[in-house]
Order: sequence, then C-alpha cells, then structure tokens
Amino acid sequence: IARAPSVIATVIYALPPAIRLTSLGIRQVDAATLEAADAFGATGWQKLVKVQLPLALPSILLGVNQTIMMALGIVVIAALIGAGGLGWEVLDALRRLRVGQALEAGLAIVFMAVIFDRVSAGFARGSQPRRQGQASARRASLRENAPGWLLNYVFWSGVLIFVLVFVLVDADRGLLRGFPAGWRISIREPVDALVEWMKRNLYQLGDLPIGAGPFSDFLVIYLLNPLRRLLQRGLPWPVLIGLVGLVAHHAGGWRLALGSVLGMVALGLLGMWEQSMDTLSQVLVAVLLAVVIGVPLGVWAARSDRVEALLRPVLDFLQTIPPFVYLAPVIMLFHVGRVPGIIASVLYALPPLVRLTNLGIRQVAPAAVEAADAFGATVWQKLRKVQLPLALPSIMMGVNQTVMMVLAMVIIAGLVGGGALGLEAVNGLSRNQLGRGLEAGLAIVSIAMILDRLTQAWAGGRPGA
Repeated sequence: IARAPSVIATVIYALPPAIRLTSLGIRQVDAATLEAADAFGATGWQKLVKVQLPLALPSILLGVNQTIMMALGIVVIAALIGAGGLGWEVLDALRRLRVGQALEAGLAIVFMAVIFDRVSAGFARGSQPRRQGQASARRASLRENAPGWLLNYVFWSGVLIFVLVFVLVDADRGLLRGFPAGWRISIREPVDALVEWMKRNLYQLGDLPIGAGPFSDFLVIYLLNPLRRLLQRGLPWPVLIGLVGLVAHHAGGWRLALGSVLGMVALGLLGMWEQSMDTLSQVLVAVLLAVVIGVPLGVWAARSDRVEALLRPVLDFLQTIPPFVYLAPVIMLFHVGRVPGIIASVLYALPPLVRLTNLGIRQVAPAAVEAADAFGATVWQKLRKVQLPLALPSIMMGVNQTVMMVLAMVIIAGLVGGGALGLEAVNGLSRNQLGRGLEAGLAIVSIAMILDRLTQAWAGGRPGA
C-alpha cells in the first residue's frame, strides 16, 4: 500500500487519452500536406517532427489535458490504498457526509488542475513553429518596444526581491514552515447550509412534477427499469448476443463482430450475465444523457469563442472534482439507488465530449465551410451537412471517452446503491473474496472493450475490419 502503487495505478488509468488523442491528431493531418512533404524529399522522421506533430498539436495537448484531469480525478480512489494527501481529505469528509469539507479539498484539486492545464497550454503556444519572417518581425518589434521589454524584466525582478525580503525578514516567525492557518478562508459552513436548503426545497417544487424527485422517478420508471428488463428478460440471451454481433459487423467487419460475440459469451461464462445487463443499462442511460447535453454544448462552444472561454473553467471543475465529491449532495437530493451513480457519471464524463466536439468542429477545413457558404447553405445546413460529418471522428472519440469514463464510475455507483457489477466488485474486495471481485472486474473489462471497439469503429477507424 501507500504512494508507489498509487502512482502506478494512476499512470495506468490516465494513460489512454494521451495515446488515443495523439494517434487521432496525427491521423487527421491533411493528406495534401503530407504529399507536399514527400515531394520535397522529407524523411519519415522529418515528416513526423516538422509536419505531423506540429499540425496535430491541438489534439495532442487535449490528450495531455485529459491525462492530467484523469490523474487528478483518481486521487480519492488512490487514497483507499494509502496515497494520503487531498484524496484522503475528500474520502474522510464523505464518510462523515461533510460536503463542505469535501468541497474544500476538491477545490484544491481543481486549482492544481487549472494551473497544470494553463501552464501546459502556455508551453504549447511557445513551442509552436513560427515562420522565419514572423520570428524576425517579432524580434524587430521587441527592439522597437524596448521600454515594454525592460518593464517586463523590472516587474519580475521586483517579484524576486520581494520574495527574498520576505524569506529573510519573516523566517524567524515561522510563516515559511507552512501556510499560515490564520489566512484560511473556510467555505464548509455555507456549503453545508446550501446542501441542506437544496435537500428541503429542490426535491420537488410544490405540487409541480419538477425537481430532483420527479426527475429521478422519470429515469427509473421510463428508462432504467424498461431497459434492464429488456436486456435481462425481454430478449433471450442468444438473440441479444446475435444483435450485438450484427451491430459490430456493420460497424467494423467480421473480426469486430467475432470479438464482440466472444465478449458477450464471456459475461455468461463468468456467471455475471444478470449483473452485466444491469450495468449495461445504467451505462447506456448515462451515455445517452451525456450525449444529449454534451454535443449541443460542444457545438455552441465551437460557434462562439466567448462560450468556449466560459465553459472551459466549468469543464475543468467538473472533470477534476473527484467523483466522490458529487455523491454526498447527489445522494441527499436523489436518495440512494442507481440515479445518484448515473448523475455522478454524467457530470464526470461530460467534459471530454464537449471538448472533442468543439475541437472537431473548429478543425474542419475552412475551404469546406467557404464552399458551403458559396453555395448558399444556411447555418443549420452547414452544421448538419458539412461540419458535423467532417467532425464525426473527433465527436465519436469524445463518445468513446465518455463511455470509458462512465464505466470507470461503475464501482462508485455500486457504493451508493447502484448494484450490478460495481456492488459485486466492492463486495469481493471488502470480504476478501478476490475471485468474486476478479470475475466482476473481468465482466466490466469485457463490456468496456466491446463498447470501446464499437465506438471507435463508428468513428471511422474500423479497428475490427
């Protein structure tokens, strides 16, 4: 236990977005640009370093951003095996249902994530290749604007002098041994009071069918229960496996169909068919809600720089706040059951879908958009027939990431009454029944691999073909 295994687990969990988005960015480099590099006699290494990587930089940086967010998002789970730090603060607060204390630690994680995000983005902007003429013009501008250039150095010199004076003068007062406790601004009491108010006033607004209670009832009665009955009892298991195989064959060919069928059969062989179908119904509902909310937000952000700027800190907050922090207020509003896990899953998985939809639409070739304008296309026609189809690989990659992040919340949903595979895994670990926990874990992996390959195939990669 302790920090070393926590670091290893965090790396394993946070690595896939960096790999996938790097691959996606390089594959989406314009073919004409690569042909031009070949025509000039560029080697494979030169083409990669000077053409593909610079042009794929936005997608690569988004992968780095997602990796940072996911690494910081797992700190609470790492606290379960002795990682300590902010994760333990969140976990301890939630065990006692102290939402304010959990939010304080969660905000500290958010601030760290925002700092890492902005610094990495700044380095990326500074490392982007510039043409020689632009670099020369910038150097000439700096020479002409010498007072501003000197003022920059004077400012940072003043900051350095202030820090040195503070160290020398106040070292004997103990201020440098830790952040002064008297400077602390506590938000615990206001947050706890707000949660209690929400619990009393937002469960249902008078006699109107509006509020957390009616919404929870709608999800359970009209979505979760019918879908679970359909998957568990409504369709015979051979028919369901066959339907999955047909969908996989249509999306990616016979290899993907064969792998999907074998994965579905494995769920039954592991003795986890009923629990797997329950989990699958929750995952499908959570992904549906995320897509209904995330894709329109991504389109809106792509059409407005101001909206993108406003959404960015909100998305950072949603993805970096540990999922456990959502659970206390969500449980108080929706009570224990499947709905709190779904709400937490949607909030946690929404940011990558919004960001990748925004990125995909913004990276559509300007020539294609100008051609649509020249033919007199309306805004809606341009979006539906040009931008969304060309941005589909990026959007489907967002859906893929959403599916994976929803599945990552399965165990957490099991802790708050979600049941299914999450509860099986938790019971196996808590009762020292490693075999039972491993069976549930393998079932989760099987579902994840099927959904992952299907969404990648729909994105156009056709990994199973």
